[in-house]
Amino acid sequence: MEKDWYVVHTYSGYENKVKTNLEKRVESMGMQDKIFRVIVPEEEETEIKDGKKKVAMKKVFPGYVLTEMVMTDDSWYVVRNTPGVTGFIGSSGGGTKPTPLLPHEVDAILKRMGMTANEVQVDFQLNDSVRVTDGPFANFTGTIEQIDADKQKVKVLVNMFGGRETPVELDFSQVEQL
Repeated sequence: MEKDWYVVHTYSGYENKVKTNLEKRVESMGMQDKIFRVIVPEEEETEIKDGKKKVAMKKVFPGYVLTEMVMTDDSWYVVRNTPGVTGFIGSSGGGTKPTPLLPHEVDAILKRMGMTANEVQVDFQLNDSVRVTDGPFANFTGTIEQIDADKQKVKVLVNMFGGRETPVELDFSQVEQL
């Protein structure tokens, strides 16, 4: 069975509640092998009010949540009957299975959020020595200072300018272990 991303319609303003409820239901009903990630697409919005800069998270698609899942009768039922969910997008009436998002659609949404669809599995540890393989810091070496598995990013202290360490945030795919 293949896992795909589906768009779930929610009551407006209930997106985060649906995410929390669904994650709890997945755990309590043992559906971890069918329902994987639930995300509320958001992006940072900077607003300047009274001369003060304020950064807030704004929902990209109000009223919608993305769910990565293997579509079966059981997983469909769990999502469909989560409080706050009104249905799947792309399913016509008559109980037919919804249409998954296309890979390029998922990539575009996740990139906008600073995430990736294809999670890179790594076994980085803090203080590991790594080489930057891509981007403006390619071929520099450094030490891992921070790992953010959810966003698939690492903060690396890169040695540059005669030994000064500079913190640089990179995707997992941009570094390799030495």
